[in-house]
Amino acid sequence: MVTDRDFQIAFLGSSAGSDRPHNSDSAVREDSELLDSYSRAVIDVVDRVGPAVVHVRVKQKAKAGFRQSSPEAEGSGSGVAITPDGFVVTNSHVVEHADNIQVTLAGGTSFGAVVVGQDPATDLALLRGSGSGLPTAQLGDSDRLRVGQLAIAIGNPYGFQSTVTSGVISALSRSLRSRTGRLIENVIQTDAALNPGNSGGPLVDTHGEVIGINTAIIQFAQGICFAIPVNTARWVAMLLLKEGKVTRGFLGISGQTVPLPVRVVRYFNLPQESGVYVMNVAAGSPAGKAGLKEGDVVITLGEHPTKSIDDIHRLLTADAVGKRLDVAVLRGWTQRREMVVKPGEASD
Repeated sequence: MVTDRDFQIAFLGSSAGSDRPHNSDSAVREDSELLDSYSRAVIDVVDRVGPAVVHVRVKQKAKAGFRQSSPEAEGSGSGVAITPDGFVVTNSHVVEHADNIQVTLAGGTSFGAVVVGQDPATDLALLRGSGSGLPTAQLGDSDRLRVGQLAIAIGNPYGFQSTVTSGVISALSRSLRSRTGRLIENVIQTDAALNPGNSGGPLVDTHGEVIGINTAIIQFAQGICFAIPVNTARWVAMLLLKEGKVTRGFLGISGQTVPLPVRVVRYFNLPQESGVYVMNVAAGSPAGKAGLKEGDVVITLGEHPTKSIDDIHRLLTADAVGKRLDVAVLRGWTQRREMVVKPGEASD
């Protein structure tokens, strides 16, 4: 039922007695200028970065046992050229198990590419294309980002090349679980719309600098999208270029985070309320050689409290490989055992 109150609300601010003229030229001009400023910012970024955004098309041969007539599996994603001689950053999951990779520039030029290296733990990969004289994007500094600033995503969702969406940085320092189970730190959350095919494309600021590599969305959610920070991408790309891989430490255990009983925390005077329950110890692994057993609860590694399995992942960097690290465990909830472990190098 419509009442007089509804009409009063609907027409507030535009009554005949208002001092401000309806649709005044100054108001229209002000709105137009605001729109133009926003549009100019986005257009300028697209003009500067768009040519460096590539379409990555991958093919995977049919697996043995499939009918000979089975077509190759195909997929696609996005990437961004970072050097004129053909180096392209994209997501690891875009090129995983690819037998053939084709890269297409915004202008339509295509060329073959190979994987220089990939790091599934951060979902990043570095490609080397056979092209030269590529337009490149400038890498920014993701440590200087602020929540609320404009963010622009460029990519190829569902194969629609050079698609642009814009939004803001919704949050910083998020954590995202990679396909390997490791935690990716300092992830950027944005509401710039992403869809399948945007993966590997750049997230850009208003200065036309890449601030992140788009990687994931929350399914069935509105505007919850994630990008790997560009500082992480720069570090990973450098290691992939130099060594073809990112080295991390390996203990040889599988575990899960568990709460510690209050009486245990008090008895051992622990600074945390959770630890890592060891579910399995691989035979011959660094953890096995150190004396860790199934059922132990790891409470410190290298003198750092281990509140969760992610704390252990954070400590197992390349610097930890071959280094003697003190590890403390609770055994049977009644004994505290100290031992020394030498992390090995994690295999791909």
